[in-house]
Amino acid sequence: MKNNMNWAGNYRYSATKLHTPVKVEDVQELVARSKQIKVLGTRHSFNSIADCTDSLLSLQNLNRVVTLDTVHNKVTIEAGVRYGELGEYLHKHGYAIHNLASLPHITVAGACATASHGSGDRNGNLASIVDSIEVVQANGELAVFSREQQNIEGAVVGLGGLGVVTQMTLDVIPAFEISQHVYDNLPFEQLEAHFDDIFSHAYSVSLFTDWKSTNINQVWLKKKVTDSASTQVEAEFYGATLADSPRHPVPGHTGENCSEQMGIPGPSHERLPHFRMDFTPSAGEELQSEYFVPREAAYEALCAINAIREQIAPLLYISEVRSVAKDLFWMSPNYKQDSVGIHFTWKPNWEAVKQVLPVIEKQLAPFQARPHWAKLFTMQPAVLKSLYEKLPDFQELLLRYDPQGKFRNDFLNTYVLGE
Repeated sequence: MKNNMNWAGNYRYSATKLHTPVKVEDVQELVARSKQIKVLGTRHSFNSIADCTDSLLSLQNLNRVVTLDTVHNKVTIEAGVRYGELGEYLHKHGYAIHNLASLPHITVAGACATASHGSGDRNGNLASIVDSIEVVQANGELAVFSREQQNIEGAVVGLGGLGVVTQMTLDVIPAFEISQHVYDNLPFEQLEAHFDDIFSHAYSVSLFTDWKSTNINQVWLKKKVTDSASTQVEAEFYGATLADSPRHPVPGHTGENCSEQMGIPGPSHERLPHFRMDFTPSAGEELQSEYFVPREAAYEALCAINAIREQIAPLLYISEVRSVAKDLFWMSPNYKQDSVGIHFTWKPNWEAVKQVLPVIEKQLAPFQARPHWAKLFTMQPAVLKSLYEKLPDFQELLLRYDPQGKFRNDFLNTYVLGE
């Protein structure tokens, strides 16, 4: 492989070959004759979840929208489609999807496989709108997992272990607009009495803090534009003050890279992400970790992090707090649990970050925090596995569809299938 690094530059893939097929039949043939193979999306994973020692497969050429079903409100796409591209296509046809992650640059298939998410009390993670997936199995044959057949709960957040997802059908909704305002310096103590009020105030809410003080640096409020919605903007929000110019979550970076703010309405696919499709997202060269805690324990969990902020702050670009609605996917961190994700965007110093992650995990242990599958963590495998009640069913599913371990790797063997 010529380019063998992930997006952030912190991980070097160990595979010797990279395939870029142009049609599903090519994928089937590749999988059937491979001893071991894994799929790369946009390389936005920060750990070894997508790696293997043999062959990697990129679906960048399978990036078409296949059909838009306006009768049943479904869109079928190939697995290489990115959210920015899908959002633009749907908007042109009067549709949208319910939510987006902070980056529009990532593939739909990769995000769903790892239960990636946006924010919003009523918004499930990105996998929650998946109606069906088409998967190339270890023998090269196609399998379909769907709601209709009621076998989808274990497959959608599949962590790359079931096979190669080549096609997906998603729920769509009528196109809608979002307006976005940012507020500066929310006093941390406001979260104790007003956590629910703050997070229910808009369609999507994000808190950003660098943990250098007890104040939350920024509150991003993304409101759905409706005929009945008030256009009046308050100068203060629970003690935070309305920003007078566009903001970037990371201190010292220009807001030019970010989605439109200052209350200017626009299509949901251009406002729900934090970053624009045509700009470098976030800080660029960085590391990321994220932990999910039950919604009802969110304030306590944030207090636990606040207690160690002096250890965190020197290594951090920014931390983001978002809410995610519960779902029924077996390996989702939000399985049967309304959650709050506490995200850390780290400076690219893995040796130092590796020392502080166990401290964070110890602080969050009382809340049974679940790490994001595609980000950095140091949690012991036995502890991680104990957090997923459907893990035995998922293990059985993987062994049934991939008995020889063609799609397994060290990550899956360690955190999912190991004793």
